[in-house]
Amino acid sequence: MIVGKAHLIKWEAICEDKSKGGLGLRKLVLLNKALLGKWIWRFAYNKDDLWKQVITAKYGQEGHGWRAKRAYGAIGVGVWKEIWKETDWCWDNMRFIVGKGSKINFWTDVWCKGTRLSQNFLHLYAMASHRNATVEEMWDQNFGQGGWNLRFLRDFNDWEMDMIGNLLHVLRDYKPFMEEDSVCWKGGRNGKFRVKEAYRLVARPNDIGFPSRCIWVDSLPTKVAFYAWEATWGRVLTLDRLQKRGWQLPNC
Repeated sequence: MIVGKAHLIKWEAICEDKSKGGLGLRKLVLLNKALLGKWIWRFAYNKDDLWKQVITAKYGQEGHGWRAKRAYGAIGVGVWKEIWKETDWCWDNMRFIVGKGSKINFWTDVWCKGTRLSQNFLHLYAMASHRNATVEEMWDQNFGQGGWNLRFLRDFNDWEMDMIGNLLHVLRDYKPFMEEDSVCWKGGRNGKFRVKEAYRLVARPNDIGFPSRCIWVDSLPTKVAFYAWEATWGRVLTLDRLQKRGWQLPNC
């Protein structure tokens, strides 16, 4: 007689997405992280919601109003403290959409080609006369139909001219217009935050290929699909496997 339970597959593997060989179960710690991150997104995305006004009045804001400040103290701030901890990974997965450009930093915000110009053009950033300039401040409407007015601390050497050319080439498809600046979620459906996609980000799924489409077929009974899933992992409890695990079986 078999006593106890056989643990066939590690819990970490079971919590992977089905496409990665798991059963799609979610870890509550990571799900909570994704749900908290949604509030970071909502603070940046929503304009005049009452709850945002309350948070702003209590803690203040920074970054042209896209982010709330960190909460300090020991009483009455616990909830927002926990939410604020998710700031970094959330903003790593957001980018700006330029409208007027008055609330987006030209050099240090992610608005052009999905990266910061200060990182792609580090040498030019070090020479910039106004490193905290907004996109709006770097655009000169007096240049015909408008153009970029890049300001630096000194004139360029000949070997630096290619850098300026490359920067202007990157900027050629961008210019401010009359709508308000906004944010979008990288890779999200319609550019919006979805808990399911955020969970996948924080879970950091492995890159193992798994024939999930051949296993989880709607026309197959669940028991058959589950057996195929176990077999693919090589975890079906055959007689040999049970004996290797030290199980005592009655003679057949």
